[in-house]
Amino acid sequence: MPAQEWIAADARNAEVLLPYLNGEDLNSRPDASASRWVIDFGTKSREEAAKYLLPFHRVLHYVKPQRDKVSIDYRRENWWLFAAWAPAMRRAIADLSEVLVIARVSKTVMPLRVPTGQVLSDACVVFASDDYSDQAVLSSSLHQAWAITYGSTLETRVRYTPSDVFETFPRPRSTVGLGTVGATLDGTRQEIMLRRSLGLTKLYNLVNDPDVLDAADADVAHLRAIHRELDEAVVASYGWGDLRLDYGFYSYRGARRWACSEAVMLEILDRLLEENHHRANGKQNS
Repeated sequence: MPAQEWIAADARNAEVLLPYLNGEDLNSRPDASASRWVIDFGTKSREEAAKYLLPFHRVLHYVKPQRDKVSIDYRRENWWLFAAWAPAMRRAIADLSEVLVIARVSKTVMPLRVPTGQVLSDACVVFASDDYSDQAVLSSSLHQAWAITYGSTLETRVRYTPSDVFETFPRPRSTVGLGTVGATLDGTRQEIMLRRSLGLTKLYNLVNDPDVLDAADADVAHLRAIHRELDEAVVASYGWGDLRLDYGFYSYRGARRWACSEAVMLEILDRLLEENHHRANGKQNS
């Protein structure tokens, strides 16, 4: 789609031509930017949409013939509207300039901060938050292990299912320490990815590779140190000061990662599960 050409032809087209971010973009592009554009008329009526001549003509020519064949009345009758509009998600992020997003299928299970004002595909799991404390918790080995355990896996990739993973994960309360380390991870990682032209997957392939020595790659060493600090902050936010994080390269469910030992991780998972049950019982009894 010649989006920039259409915007140059009529500046109003920028209102309905939006970047389209998918999981591959999130995992592979150094700036986590969208590689494609999509026509999105929002909730505009057919008459309003028709005022955007070039985009409307494209949808009329390519989309309407397909929608004429679908069995869902709403989609067939409202053929010019974006099918997967996700109104609840859009309402939830309406006041945010950035959100946290995880690729639905990935090796990293690592959220990135991306701008709103674009269409986020169903290959992206969107968290309606721009809070650095939330980013720290979702970037932790604790959340990663929970996702690997309770989500589904394909070889070394994890399929992140919000109902099984996010909704059951007992998140700790936000703290200043979590916010600080979350912001440090975000800024440091973004700078490294852009400077070295590395996407998220390739960067964490280095972080999780025991053959990449700290002495040989200062960026990797720095990220490993931040992740250890981040995990310590998350563990502290639960009040688990008795846990000693034995960090190194360990395999869990077939994936080798820079993380705390399997024995410690199993203890953490047990405590998270206990906390999950405690909160569930609390809601039932309230």
